[in-house]
Amino acid sequence: ELGWISKVHVNRPAVVSHTERIKKWRTVKGNWQAAWLLKAVTCIDLTTLSGDDTPSNVHRLCFKAKHPIREDLLKALDMHDKGITVGAVCVYPTRVTDAVNALKAAGCNIPVASVAAGFPSGQTPLETKLAEIRLAVEYGAREIDIVISRSLVLTGQWEGLYEEIRQCREACGEAHMKTILATGELGSLANVYKASMIAMMAGSDFIKTSTGKEVENATFPVGVVMMRAIRDFYWQTGNKVGFKPAGGIRTAKEAITWLMLVKEELGVEWLTPELFRLGASSLLEDIEKQIFYHVTGSYALQHDLAMA
Repeated sequence: ELGWISKVHVNRPAVVSHTERIKKWRTVKGNWQAAWLLKAVTCIDLTTLSGDDTPSNVHRLCFKAKHPIREDLLKALDMHDKGITVGAVCVYPTRVTDAVNALKAAGCNIPVASVAAGFPSGQTPLETKLAEIRLAVEYGAREIDIVISRSLVLTGQWEGLYEEIRQCREACGEAHMKTILATGELGSLANVYKASMIAMMAGSDFIKTSTGKEVENATFPVGVVMMRAIRDFYWQTGNKVGFKPAGGIRTAKEAITWLMLVKEELGVEWLTPELFRLGASSLLEDIEKQIFYHVTGSYALQHDLAMA
């Protein structure tokens, strides 16, 4: 329905002003901070997307996914029996089988997510993108993070973008599909809104900010625009679409700010792994350090959190 996006205007100064206020929000302290951090842990897509990934480092990642916070720290918070794990493990298609086997051996049901569809550039023929998605699903991925062709946005080919995403959605089958917009390469916040809306119309279960490989990744202005699109789409259709900021989120404070922003823009019901994820590889280390300090009153040394 192109009428939804034909007259979109984003007031960039107002968005930037709003996000500057967000950065000044007072953060939570004490037990409240620990609670928000544990909530953030359950929404993390623990990720490794390196050219030198091997079965062994994927197995290690999966162990950390099942045991994201040291057991004695969870016991001190009386959270050791709450089944706290990360939201998913995210890898390249060739490492999906390694992750599935490792998680099965560990006896947990954490889903494996796979990037696909020409990640990270999107400069791949559609037939190849669809084949890669089908293979990732065949290997056992329960979530697929596709990436759009930025050129379709930059040249205003909205029907073409819709059709590409629709075919990717079809190729995913029963797997959930997260659509990466690569917002740092879309040129304007208006394009971010339009691409978000088209992705949701085409059947995306989540919309995601970035691949983590762009110069500019997850930013609060982009997050606000994408969440407003999610809210508009929900009001129009009654369908709830998830949101995933990814790329450059490294500190516990940033994670809490993203959680607060989602709560303000979309409501508490979006603060679940089913509707909110944080794409990160190093974020969990800082969260565990903050929880260690909260429990012990001292800063963690390297050997204290070896698995981090």
